[in-house]
Amino acid sequence: MRVLIDESLPIELADELPGFDVVTVHKQGWLHLRNGVLLRSAVRAGFTAILTADSKLKYQQNLGKIGIGAVVVVHVRNRIEDLRPLVPQIIDAIATVKIGQVIEIVG
Repeated sequence: MRVLIDESLPIELADELPGFDVVTVHKQGWLHLRNGVLLRSAVRAGFTAILTADSKLKYQQNLGKIGIGAVVVVHVRNRIEDLRPLVPQIIDAIATVKIGQVIEIVG
């Protein structure tokens, strides 16, 4: 599974997700792209899921039509120290998320 980490999360989170092909928006050169453009670019580049802290994503985008799943981390600061305890849940969510689905991880 190819996973894109949104700019709303720290780039260090990529190192915490073994077993997946994880790339950050920063490394991909897609900083500051608007959500719709970002998601469509991600699908064209072969990503099947996005990991983000943008809780409004599921209301703003039709992920099924775009062709990507989303794992959204909510109610936690976006510092790696605060996210590490959630890594097992994030890994499980990434492994099971389907195209068009949004799985929320609550911190």
